[in-house]
Amino acid sequence: MHKVERLNMRTIDFTEFRSHASGLLSEVENGETLVVLRHGKPVAEVSPISDAPSRIPHWKKPGLKLAVRGAGLSAAILQERADEGVL
Repeated sequence: MHKVERLNMRTIDFTEFRSHASGLLSEVENGETLVVLRHGKPVAEVSPISDAPSRIPHWKKPGLKLAVRGAGLSAAILQERADEGVL
């Protein structure tokens, strides 16, 4: 097992992870973070679940809602383009 310079993080190869998964997951429960290597390259990071509320990815957050009183926004844009001779 190789130690990484960061505190509470360890690198292991995939074969070792597969062979000792139960014990390694117990270590993760106790705060350890594991970086799993396959052919010497990192492929996964196994870390404890955070107690913080889950973060919603930016792309899943609601977007801005545009509104124009009276006619709809698309109608206003089409009218503006018609007035400018773009359409």
